[in-house]
Amino acid sequence: MAESITILVIVLTLYTLIPTFLMRVFSLGAYPKENTEHGIALTFDDGPDPKYTPILLDLLARHGVKATFFVLGSKAERYPELILRMHNEGHLIGVHNYVHRTNALMMPWKVRKQINRTAEVIEKITGKSPQFYRPPWGVVNIFDFFLSRRFRIVLWSLIVGDWLNRTGKDKIKQRLFAQLQSGSVIVLHDSGDTLGADPDAPKLMIAALDEFLKETARRGFTFVRIDERFPLNEPEDRLPADRPKRKRWIAAVWLQWERFFQWLLHVRPIDPCNALLQFRLCRYHGKRIPLNDGQFIEPGDRVMELHLDNATLLDFGTKTRSTMQLAVQLIRAMERCLPHVSERLASDPTLHDVKGLYGVSIIHRGASQLGFTVSDLPKGIFLFCSKLYLRWLLYVIHPQGKRRLDTKTALLTPKMIAISVNEVRRRYPSSSFHNPEVTPNPLTAGRGYDESMYQGM
Repeated sequence: MAESITILVIVLTLYTLIPTFLMRVFSLGAYPKENTEHGIALTFDDGPDPKYTPILLDLLARHGVKATFFVLGSKAERYPELILRMHNEGHLIGVHNYVHRTNALMMPWKVRKQINRTAEVIEKITGKSPQFYRPPWGVVNIFDFFLSRRFRIVLWSLIVGDWLNRTGKDKIKQRLFAQLQSGSVIVLHDSGDTLGADPDAPKLMIAALDEFLKETARRGFTFVRIDERFPLNEPEDRLPADRPKRKRWIAAVWLQWERFFQWLLHVRPIDPCNALLQFRLCRYHGKRIPLNDGQFIEPGDRVMELHLDNATLLDFGTKTRSTMQLAVQLIRAMERCLPHVSERLASDPTLHDVKGLYGVSIIHRGASQLGFTVSDLPKGIFLFCSKLYLRWLLYVIHPQGKRRLDTKTALLTPKMIAISVNEVRRRYPSSSFHNPEVTPNPLTAGRGYDESMYQGM
């Protein structure tokens, strides 16, 4: 039971908690919150609503304000006249899923279906395909980062709790002014029939907004649509000029998670002087693995589950200029580590009954030359979670980052690598690290590196 809960926590953390944190805090995959341009973007979620949206549109027309509406596809189908009115009066219309359901609780293909269906409804009514998307509650899953091929994800910099009656008109207005600055993206709600909202809350929001618009006009603020705030002719990846600094922050946050993960699962280095190759002792629970030397790893066998230290991988990635360089450095480092595995097996009495070494990685090209058996993972939740984690890891550590994920994706598939303890001892005698000449380098002896081995990285 405890193991199942741990797995669930890890899956949820990887699938939605970390991606949402990175998007909200670092604007990764979304438009950045920082902007000094004049103009406030006023946005409304959860509509259209037959009672409150017409009142809101009348109010915006009186003040001459253009806004952005992130609408639900199911409501757009029911009230197409409101969508058409938004469009005809110069407001921008974006996607807010077909129904108000969080992306954290849907599989990626279900999220795509929700978004695409809503986009089709909007285009059918207005004749224009929407290009902006806001996930409900601002919660995303890791696959939402790939939405940027079609949609621009927009979050917010200012939220005031206007979906609750107890917030009240005066507090809504107070909160709007307390954090207001040029460049703000404000989110309000023109419907109160979503989970956690009060049905009549939009009435208080509209009353507060009327007074807010009068005062902002007096102060000289102007309002813009999201496509004016974030023009679509920006570079495709839309990352700011300080991308290296941002990526360092992302890596720092990720490595903190890695340290917690290592502590939680009792992962420790093979060699205290070289952190690259790490392991934990466990019972193997997968399908039978046939090995190159004729042996098998069976369910229930005690194994050393191998892990690569991601801080070391990140260091490799920042110091190399190409995929080939990174792969060569990694293979050479693994060659230096494996004799220490043999030494550890010979000297550590807690490892006396270990049957083999086992791991999962997308960095598996060249592993067979080191004596490992490389095989496919069986289809299922473990393969899905492995892809999720390892593709994200590749984004963080790889020299080409996001671009690599967008190319040769068929090759970015995790594989299972395994080797028997007897094969480790045969290939890498425990004394060989004292004398590098004892075991010839299996990759470089008599020939150069084969570049095809590394094309999957």
